[in-house]
Amino acid sequence: MLITDTEHLKDFIIECLLEKKAEDIVTIDLSNKTPLAKYMIFANGRSIKNISAIAEYLSFELKHKTNLAINIEGMSKSEWVLVDVGDIIIHIFYPAAREHLRLEEKWNKVV
Repeated sequence: MLITDTEHLKDFIIECLLEKKAEDIVTIDLSNKTPLAKYMIFANGRSIKNISAIAEYLSFELKHKTNLAINIEGMSKSEWVLVDVGDIIIHIFYPAAREHLRLEEKWNKVV
């Protein structure tokens, strides 16, 4: 069964992140605040290898559960991988990179 609504998609993404042991998962609701996306999800991986594995697993699962285009950026370095599925943007960080960039803090100020 394909996932077609944003709320179920968000929940499915969080389930996938948890299955691959992503840590410190935070969701920011962007609904009615920016046309960029409805949700932004942030998560940490335990290692560079774990971050890549999380992103690859998430991409694989999304391809089988949605008809959405999936864009992935940052797989070569994997300190920060961005997975864009349209209405939801997922950031998977190495903890030091997440702390350095402070994207959650910046998005919370905007919204």
